[in-house]
Amino acid sequence: MLKGVFRKVAQLFKRLQPLDNEFFEQLEEALISSDVSAKTAGALVEYLREETRRQGLTEAEPARDLLKEKLIGILQKGNAELAWPPSPPRLYLVVGVNGTGKTTTIAKLANRAKQRGARIILAAADTFRAAASEQLEEWGRRLEIPVVRGRPGGDPAAVVFDALQAAHARGIDLVIADTAGRLHTKRNLMEELAKIHRISVEKFGRSPDEVLLVVDATTGQNALQQAKEFQLVTGLTGIVLTKLDSTAKGGIVITIADETGIPIKCIGTGEGMEDLEDFSAKDFVDAILDNQQGDEI
Repeated sequence: MLKGVFRKVAQLFKRLQPLDNEFFEQLEEALISSDVSAKTAGALVEYLREETRRQGLTEAEPARDLLKEKLIGILQKGNAELAWPPSPPRLYLVVGVNGTGKTTTIAKLANRAKQRGARIILAAADTFRAAASEQLEEWGRRLEIPVVRGRPGGDPAAVVFDALQAAHARGIDLVIADTAGRLHTKRNLMEELAKIHRISVEKFGRSPDEVLLVVDATTGQNALQQAKEFQLVTGLTGIVLTKLDSTAKGGIVITIADETGIPIKCIGTGEGMEDLEDFSAKDFVDAILDNQQGDEI
């Protein structure tokens, strides 16, 4: 699934060349070209330069192992597993700007939960964009999952309240709410999500179990900016990174984890309903740095 991600970086370690200034300069360039931010790339290269010098390493393979350990450490911040408390209904809020694949990601999350035997309700709480509610209803129809929606321009928190009411009445396991389809004004967004948090606490004594931000890997550093902005106003618990299949870069995963500390929960690797995978830091790093094929740099 990650073929091509970090290709230039992986190939650099396959070359028989000394760990000299040229190597480290090429490594920094390769990291940046793979969508790792200049800040994170510089820190990684400086760490590797100092650590290989301290350990007296002269070959690329042990240096690659050091880089893998460092990357795994960065990517393992926080709990990468989706929360699943013992007492239902669980509530996932899904946020993100339009065009990131948010609605499709909600459908994938719902489909996966359904395949595991859970009963789900979708809440169309992105009420300021009529198309969002319509898209979610269409996914609900395809997946045979009920959708609760409100009037256009209505209160998103009221939609979530109605969905939680229905969940209690029907013995539903999981409510997934689509909300905050844009960073309209930060104050409005904060108030909107604060109301949803209050309703969640009132209905079953805890805050939403997940507040997931969907970001598009192909947007590179813009995805990092979105993560930082939403983090300021929403109290994110995790990130779902979409469209990782359509880019040969993917370093934005590392940058987001490094610069925000928000755990990556899932990655989308295609358009199919099954193309949403739990994120594993070790598997990701192994995939991007081992057994890479392709053109030489």
